[in-house]
Amino acid sequence: MATIQIRTAIPGPKSKALMDRRNAAVARGPFHSTPIFVAKGEGAVLEDVDGNRFLDFAGGIGCLNMGHRAPRVLEALSKQLDQFLHVCFSVTPYESYIAVAEKLNALAPGDFPKKSVLVNSGAEAVENAIKIARAYTKRPAVICFEDAFHGRTLMAMTLTSKPHPYKAGFEPLATDVYRIPYAYAYRSQAGTTVEEFAHHLEDAFKRHVAAENVAAVIAEPVLGEGGFVVPPREYFAALHKICKKHGILFIADEVQSGIARTGKWFASEHFGIEPDLVVSAKSLGGGLPLAAVTGRAEVMDAPGVGGLGGTFGGNPLSCAAALAALETIEKEGLLARSLEIGKKFEARARGWQKKMELVGDVRGLGGMCAIELVRDERTKEPADSETKELSKYCYEHGVINITAGTYGNVMRILVPLVVTDEQFDEGLDVIEAGLASVAEKRQLAQATV
Repeated sequence: MATIQIRTAIPGPKSKALMDRRNAAVARGPFHSTPIFVAKGEGAVLEDVDGNRFLDFAGGIGCLNMGHRAPRVLEALSKQLDQFLHVCFSVTPYESYIAVAEKLNALAPGDFPKKSVLVNSGAEAVENAIKIARAYTKRPAVICFEDAFHGRTLMAMTLTSKPHPYKAGFEPLATDVYRIPYAYAYRSQAGTTVEEFAHHLEDAFKRHVAAENVAAVIAEPVLGEGGFVVPPREYFAALHKICKKHGILFIADEVQSGIARTGKWFASEHFGIEPDLVVSAKSLGGGLPLAAVTGRAEVMDAPGVGGLGGTFGGNPLSCAAALAALETIEKEGLLARSLEIGKKFEARARGWQKKMELVGDVRGLGGMCAIELVRDERTKEPADSETKELSKYCYEHGVINITAGTYGNVMRILVPLVVTDEQFDEGLDVIEAGLASVAEKRQLAQATV
């Protein structure tokens, strides 16, 4: 692919006009990482309404692991359009819903019988996972983690850690939810052991909620919005052991980390655990809305008939797209490609870290990778404004990106796994140049103080 060329100022006149219309017609709540309005996407490249082309390092927030307009997905959608668009699985069921459930049951970790239910979004899947866990255990409480993100609906919003912008002003929140620290090694005391991280769960049983009242512990194997934090490899095995001891279900929220993002179908596989319930979404739908809860058959069957469902859950188009997306990942070797992307990113980012104090931490699992920016490597003061500046530099120079982290100081990589080496290197070149520009401005500002 030829080098991405920015032909006009960003945003261009058509994007500006659309933003004016957006501000007049759309509620202010939805956030925009860029002021760019897209016109077309293909593979790992986007084109905006002004004709500018960009490398997409955001992937619709991780929904395009198989790329924009993946050929198999387009073909499957075309076939489905000739059949039917919607009938509702709860009224007249159809085969593709069953086929997606069968595929997820086979792919999810665990050598035991599984079942799945399909819904529309990650937040809806989280809500249903909690319902299922409560129905099975007959217990009310749920334990979640600091820096977690699980969605914006009532239970999901309660489970989410960050108050602004996700929870503040929307209270009261759901009850019987308790939060403990995550194994965030970079921002924890040096030398903290896995056992010490895991002890927070046992401590919660003494300080906050009795173990016999806890239905489930829900965790992201790799924090998503919380900053792409990867815990020590033994961490979740230790947590899982505690859960089993007390008859508590373990729910893995793999909305962002699942469906090949980390080089495995599910990030849980890296940690050697078999969650009782796994939540998937984002790239599952191949670009269309689809999410699922997959888990132990006896747990999934705890809710009564009619206790789970929804009008559009497992929509026929989304199911067709999902089957094609999963086939694309399998046949195009995207699990291995994710690992390659992760290695390439780490090699480049470690170089940045050596040269620039601004890059405090480099981390990731496969193609789910990030850098955390700090103003001082000793105090680890979050460089939030610098991260915003870096993000702006990137999209102004042809790379769409998104930030993350409780402190807004993490640059994350969610590039479609079909990205070519040339495209990926070009995108990393832009990030490197952006880091150098931000670092230089900081030095000049400090020199004038």
